[in-house]
Amino acid sequence: MSSHDERVAQAAVVAKHVGRWGTAARLALAVVLSLPFFATASTLIVTTSFLAEFLGQGRWRPLSTLTREPVARALPAAAGARPVLLDLYTGSALRRPPGLVLVHGLSAEGKEDPRLREAARLLARAGWAVAVPTVEGLTVLRLRPEDAAAVSASVEALHAAGYRRVAVLGISLGSGPALLAASDPTLAPRVSAVLALGGYASAVELLRYTLTGAYAFGEVAGRTAAVLEPAIAQFARANGELMDEAGRRLVDTRDPAALDERVRALPRSTRDLLEALSPGPTIGGLRAPLFLIHGRQDPAVPFTESLRLDAAARAAGRPVRTAIVGAVGHVEADLRAGLADLLRLWTTFYAFRRAAES
Repeated sequence: MSSHDERVAQAAVVAKHVGRWGTAARLALAVVLSLPFFATASTLIVTTSFLAEFLGQGRWRPLSTLTREPVARALPAAAGARPVLLDLYTGSALRRPPGLVLVHGLSAEGKEDPRLREAARLLARAGWAVAVPTVEGLTVLRLRPEDAAAVSASVEALHAAGYRRVAVLGISLGSGPALLAASDPTLAPRVSAVLALGGYASAVELLRYTLTGAYAFGEVAGRTAAVLEPAIAQFARANGELMDEAGRRLVDTRDPAALDERVRALPRSTRDLLEALSPGPTIGGLRAPLFLIHGRQDPAVPFTESLRLDAAARAAGRPVRTAIVGAVGHVEADLRAGLADLLRLWTTFYAFRRAAES
């Protein structure tokens, strides 16, 4: 073979290899470009399966059928010198899942509440690493501003475990410490998204509804027929140091027209406490998008409180998305929901998940 023929043969071999590598490169590029589509499709399927199982209340279990049982373990955390009781629920995943702090509502059992544990498992099946702390004030209906420290410590513990951006989901009264923590300037950069389910903006308005059944925001107003007397008695017992003469007069009122006057008659320290427990005025500190879901017939926290949070976020220029639906009662599913409510619930939760993943 001549030198010319040899060069031609070598060029053919090189071209052949280049062709093979070029095909592989194109295939790899196609896979990379398709990853966002598959990730989005996966999130769509998981979100739909999660909500179907949540709304089905055990009747349907599509997500449990598709996924393995999550693993729960203790996760070290501390708020200053105080240890925080914290459990971490994780499922099987090919990539690190987004972190999520799940903040319970009023519950004597805290993180050990069976319904909360089931919710954490379901969220872990849906692809979250779920940290569940016990918020001490919520175990006895004695909330204080320092209860937000348990939420902050949980976000920090997930961050230390490698979850660089963490979402926060607050349930009912737990939305108070959840929103207060997520709005703290020192923590806000580490929070990817916030969801309040049946949450509140104003401690005074929450008292108004609990004591008198009245609620109002803007042009929306009403009054429920039932007042939860056992909850009022529990609040009075748990907050004995606030039950001076003015505090007792406030707790004893059932007249919406008299409530504002009786709040003004409280000691300045008590009024300052009510202000400090209200996440509405601090919502401007959020750097993450805010998502609000509230049952239209919520018997414990009026849906106008989510409208109040929405307005406060918009006034502060914060991104917010709100769904007032019949698909949930207080924080439990309501199967009487119509298609429009289900769609609003699905799109809001899906948007929350996408914000946490981005």
